Formats: sequence, structure tokens, C-alpha cells
Amino acid sequence: MYNTSLRIVNNSGDAEDVLQESFTDAFGSIDLFQYKSTFGAWLKKIVVNKSINQLRKRKMDLIDIDKTNLAYQPEEEGLSEEDITFKVEEIRKAVKLLPNGYRTVLSLYLFEGYDHEEIAEILRISHATVRTQYMRAKHKLAGLLMKGELS
Repeated sequence: MYNTSLRIVNNSGDAEDVLQESFTDAFGSIDLFQYKSTFGAWLKKIVVNKSINQLRKRKMDLIDIDKTNLAYQPEEEGLSEEDITFKVEEIRKAVKLLPNGYRTVLSLYLFEGYDHEEIAEILRISHATVRTQYMRAKHKLAGLLMKGELS
């Protein structure tokens, strides 16, 4: 649960606070647990929501694409994923360098297994914004990894 929060908030102190609040809330509201899922899945949802709320307090960098003209800009040439092979540590460092919005969408999709619709609902943004943030996060991540200056 700590790693889940840390991947979203990108700050160990904030992740520890989120984790403590999540466990306090979960055990304080244990009577609301309806056994529709495992306790771990229920707790993970609390951790993810609290992590996102923590980012909102810091004014997360998500812009609704539907409210801008950015959705109509042509996609840039992407980097070939097959050409890129990196160590896990380099990827972890690069993910930490992503802007909050990119890192959050990427983490929820790749590491936590949420689909685009679920992420849109969790973050209260449009499905198109989630897709765009995810694609831009992948592109930015690939660019950071290609530079190789992550030491």
C-alpha cells in the first residue's frame, strides 16, 4: 500500500501520511466493508483515493483536454518501444521525474491495473484526458530514458 501511494504522490512523507490516514479510516469504517471484494482491494481503493486527494491539495497538473484545443493537435512521432531496454531502477527514477498528472495516470494504469474509464472516474476528468495524459506520460518517460541522465 505504501508503494501504491508513493508512486502517486512521489513523496515518502506524504505517502506515509496517506497510508496512516488510510488505515485509520479503513479500520474506523470497517463496518462499511461489504465483502464485495477482498479487504486488500477495499483498502487499496482507499489508499489510491487518499493519494489523489493529497495531490489535489498540491494542485495536481491535470488539465482537462476537452476544455482546451490540445486534443486536436497532431501526435508527435513516438519513440520505438522495442528499441528501448532499460533497467528497472532507471525506469523508477524516470517515473519519479514525471509531472504529477502524467505520473498519476501512468501509475494507476500500468502499476495498479486500473483501466482508462476507472482512472477518469477516480480523477474526475474525461476519458480523453486520461488517454492523452497516458500517451504523453509514455512519450515523456521514453524521452527521459533516452537521455540517460538519471543518476
